[in-house]
Amino acid sequence: MKTNIALIGFMGTGKSVVGKALAQKLHKELVEIDDIVAIKAGKTIPDIFRQDGEVRFREMEIEAVRQVTTKKNVVIACGGGVVLNSINIHRLKKESVIVCLTASLPVILKRTPGNTRPLLPVKGRQQFVKNILAYRRPLYKKAADITVNTSTLDIIGVVNKIIKLLKKYESDNQ
Repeated sequence: MKTNIALIGFMGTGKSVVGKALAQKLHKELVEIDDIVAIKAGKTIPDIFRQDGEVRFREMEIEAVRQVTTKKNVVIACGGGVVLNSINIHRLKKESVIVCLTASLPVILKRTPGNTRPLLPVKGRQQFVKNILAYRRPLYKKAADITVNTSTLDIIGVVNKIIKLLKKYESDNQ
């Protein structure tokens, strides 16, 4: 049986806040892929993107996923682009139930104010997000074992829904 839960999804869908609450409720450790990358790089994620570029960030992300997937009984909060490299999903699937968090475009825009995210421009944000979502949505769908829309739920509501769907997933896959 898989002991890890990996949260994937676009920025602003709640991976970090839900991950923290889910880990507490299930008495698991929370591991944030972006935190591992930032610590290893010795700089923030925006600085990595600015100074080293997205390609270097993705290389570091692959290494962080490799490192995390050796752990047991953890909740893994992945960055929004983790699905861009299939090796990440392949590694995560070995020991993790992959839960994709989704949200509507207006909710994502509300939750991701300008220049707080390395890939998100201040001008033309809506079209930019729309384009990236259109590209990534099939990747999220293909990777996910479970999908939860967080648009209208509070954090506890999302956590409870994930737990309910995890129980169903586990009973269906025994």
